[in-house]
Amino acid sequence: MFEGIKIVELAQWVFVPAAGAVFSNLGAEVVKIERLGGGDPLRALFTASLGHQTGQYNPRIEQNNSGKLSLAIDIGTEEGLAILFRLVEQADVFLTNFRSSTLTRYGLDVDGVRARNPRIIYARGHGFGSRGPHADRPGYDASAFWARGGVGQTLTTNDASEPVAMRPAFGDHTAAMNLAFGVAAALYKRERTGEPSVVDTSLLATAMWTLSSDVLSAFNPGYVGGATTRAPQQSPLAGTFKTADGRWIALVFMEPDRYWDPFCRHIGRDDLAVDERFREGGARTQNARECLTILAEVFASREYEEWRRIVADLDAPWEPMQSVRDLYDDEQVLANGFLPTINGRDDHVVAIPTQFDGEMETPERAPEFGEHTEQVLLDLGLGWDELAKLKDAKVIL
Repeated sequence: MFEGIKIVELAQWVFVPAAGAVFSNLGAEVVKIERLGGGDPLRALFTASLGHQTGQYNPRIEQNNSGKLSLAIDIGTEEGLAILFRLVEQADVFLTNFRSSTLTRYGLDVDGVRARNPRIIYARGHGFGSRGPHADRPGYDASAFWARGGVGQTLTTNDASEPVAMRPAFGDHTAAMNLAFGVAAALYKRERTGEPSVVDTSLLATAMWTLSSDVLSAFNPGYVGGATTRAPQQSPLAGTFKTADGRWIALVFMEPDRYWDPFCRHIGRDDLAVDERFREGGARTQNARECLTILAEVFASREYEEWRRIVADLDAPWEPMQSVRDLYDDEQVLANGFLPTINGRDDHVVAIPTQFDGEMETPERAPEFGEHTEQVLLDLGLGWDELAKLKDAKVIL
């Protein structure tokens, strides 16, 4: 899809590297610039019980850096920075999440990069946007997306004693897709017009886009802020129901009158379909508490797996409430290849959520720190003697 596109990625952690991984998985050559002394700090963040903890497979690195080339170099040296600029001269995209003050200090701001390559697409991932008093403020998804963007408050129940904690990289991966879309659009524009773009995406803007329904409804009468255990309208057919073994089934009947009769038949309660209190939508809403009580008792009478069999052929939007572990055995996940194994390994990553022509590429492993330093520099035209001098000077790994 992006074969022939070259991307220089000066980024770390998850947000922007994940956007780079989208392109490397779709055929682009992505050179990941890593600092000497350990590389991307994500390599050392091997916690949160995410995947294997054997010391040989870092799932966060694999997920967000699949298929890239790793160049370990000190851009704080004159020689290292010169090499980075040589890479930029040959690239289609410069992808970064370094703060603007840092980029300016190294001459890697838009003007500095464009002076070396006028056709390059310059793409930035920010915490809070490219303008305003906090444009250069440091930000992770837990701060810029979850906290400041309103997501954490919206997903915390109003009676909670403290805000709910964010899951790892929840905002990063959402924002990464927005950035990848922006870069793809910029590549298309350049192909059509010859004009390059500066692409900006932020964690704060992504949070607001994700919560746009809430943001636009915030001042409406009756708006309910904070998470609830049931939709605010208290529809008996839009919510979750607990089974006998403590699992949950979710009903999302946005057209309740359409589904009420077949639903009642499937759960073995034909009497509810003709009950005057529940027969049509207005009556169900008026008698929502009674209807919910009855349905709760019905679902509590059988276990989770039995309910899944009972409503399996109900042509309505219902789903089991699954854990992430359940996804490894989910027939839809398996059929669509949403959890592919890394090429040459049995370890899994999550596939990018877009497929083309029904094909699913087998993801390549992420690079080891500095693995492709010599390869990248030789391809750039440097000789072995030059590489030896750079190593002696501690400019490269």
